Amino acid sequence: MASRTIRSKLYALLSIPIVALVALWTFVTGHFVGDIFELRTAATLHERLSAPAADLITQVQNERKLSAVALSRAVSRPEDLAQAREATDRAVTAFRLLATSTEGRTVTGPELAVAVQRVLDETGELRSIRRNVDGRTANRLQTVQAFSNITEAAYRLQDKAVTVSDIKLYQQAVGYQRIVHAHDLLSREDALVAGATLAGRLSREEHRAIEVLAPNRRMLLTEGAATLDDELRGPLNSLINSLGYRGLVTLELDIADRAELPRDRDAWRALMGSFDLNMEQFLASRSELLHNRVDDAASSIITKIVFTGGLGLAAILGAVILSTRLGRGLAQELGGLRLAALDLAETRLPQVVERLRKGETVDVETEAPPIPTTGTTLEITDVGRAFSTVQRTAVEAAVGEARLRQGFNRVFRNLARRNQSLVHRQLAQLDSMQRKTTEPEALEDLYRLDHLTTRMRRQSEGLVILSGATAGRTWRNPVPLMDVVRAAVAEVEDYRRIIVPPLPDARLTGSATADVTHLLAELLENATSFSPPSTPVKVRGETVGRGFVIEIEDRGLGMQNTEREEINERLTTPPEFDVADSEQLGLFVVSQLAARHGIKVTLNRSPFGGTTAVVLIPQTVLADPEQQQTPAVRALE
Repeated sequence: MASRTIRSKLYALLSIPIVALVALWTFVTGHFVGDIFELRTAATLHERLSAPAADLITQVQNERKLSAVALSRAVSRPEDLAQAREATDRAVTAFRLLATSTEGRTVTGPELAVAVQRVLDETGELRSIRRNVDGRTANRLQTVQAFSNITEAAYRLQDKAVTVSDIKLYQQAVGYQRIVHAHDLLSREDALVAGATLAGRLSREEHRAIEVLAPNRRMLLTEGAATLDDELRGPLNSLINSLGYRGLVTLELDIADRAELPRDRDAWRALMGSFDLNMEQFLASRSELLHNRVDDAASSIITKIVFTGGLGLAAILGAVILSTRLGRGLAQELGGLRLAALDLAETRLPQVVERLRKGETVDVETEAPPIPTTGTTLEITDVGRAFSTVQRTAVEAAVGEARLRQGFNRVFRNLARRNQSLVHRQLAQLDSMQRKTTEPEALEDLYRLDHLTTRMRRQSEGLVILSGATAGRTWRNPVPLMDVVRAAVAEVEDYRRIIVPPLPDARLTGSATADVTHLLAELLENATSFSPPSTPVKVRGETVGRGFVIEIEDRGLGMQNTEREEINERLTTPPEFDVADSEQLGLFVVSQLAARHGIKVTLNRSPFGGTTAVVLIPQTVLADPEQQQTPAVRALE
């Protein structure tokens, strides 16, 4: 799993309530915006569907009445019917253009699309209806019903087009539609009565139609009026309670009861004309008032959106700013503490340890100052103090460990120096005994003892090197490398297996002779120890561009690649001596001596399967060829 910063986690934590607030703000604002869209849709529906449908209804009602009159065989002004038909055609064309326009289709759902198509289908029957009227193949009732099919389809369309989300406005719109429908039913009655009046009689079928239309009209008018509020109903009460409307209802009841035309036929025409005009004025004014209310509702919603949206947006911005400041503050405090801890772990503490390894004196107060914490968060301040305590403890522990290591080194050095002194005295004593003895057997024993003592001297010098000091032996003059190699061979237990051919003429500086001898002896000891006793160990040497190379090759089992690479790394970069790791003290001594004189030691795979140790002695350790050469000194022993 990928790691994440504390800043990102803090921002993620603080963003949860912000996201919730944004979601709530989006929901509330979206609700109001949805209301605006609904009101906009309602306005578009009124403009593209309801208004042209209302005009179509008006023109169809007029043509319906004149068509009924024309069928009564008493047409006094035929041009009136022609003008009515032209007006109806214009209304049909306008309805088709507006209802099928791009804007109209965008707000028309599946149900409305069916209703629009139903109106268009019914208006498509106008040609057939008019042909029947002109040919007098249909009676008045059939003609009125045919025209009524168009108005019924238009009324259904208007009912479906009422989509106001405000329940109160919706109820008012439904009431208004019922009153409009009631007015259409009265218009149907007027068409039948007008035609019958000119014909001189009311047919039985027309009487039955009026019996159905009259009560339905009164019911729709009563329900619609009851639904409207006082402001919308206003003039309707006076209109319904007027003497003209009451007289019209009386005549309507008289027709229904007597199944014939009223006695005062001119009174019906006069009352109907007056009521129809007043009703149309009422419906026009109520329609305008309803649309004004819709506009007011839209303005109210816009005000709510501005107020609620602005307040919510301000709250969101405030929360974002506060959360950002809080998160940035915590992140800065933790970031400062993190940088201080990394500086302690990666820079200051390693520097202190390195200085202690070099033997320098370290002041705990100076090297472990308290970690500065500038924040105000109590927990972070406590963590900073805890890091300061850890820092001081770590530096004190490193100082204590360095002192302990220095104490061990002094103990090693003192013991090694004492042992080295005894070994040198023993070598001097053996040398004196060898000079005085002439018996072969005694000389052979003395040589063995001398060889063993030489090895003991190497072990003592190894302890001195482990303590960080020099071996102590040194020469003033350069020493031939051949003598150095022979001296190293002499310090190996199984020296008889080592083959050393003549080497090129090269000399070591006197200061490096003892260390190079010890280094070669350790490598030769490893070669003889890790190869079969019956196999030789060959030593080769040659001068190269960067110094002198000595190769020590054994024929043992060799090492794995990973192990050889690890040892080469340790030889290149000498590690700190670890008392617990005492199995490879020889290699540690080799790495220390090589680092002291810039000598490069590398272990390679031998062609015989064993290991080849390559020792590159740099030019800085080799003596100048023009330097005066002195005979080799026996002190190499």
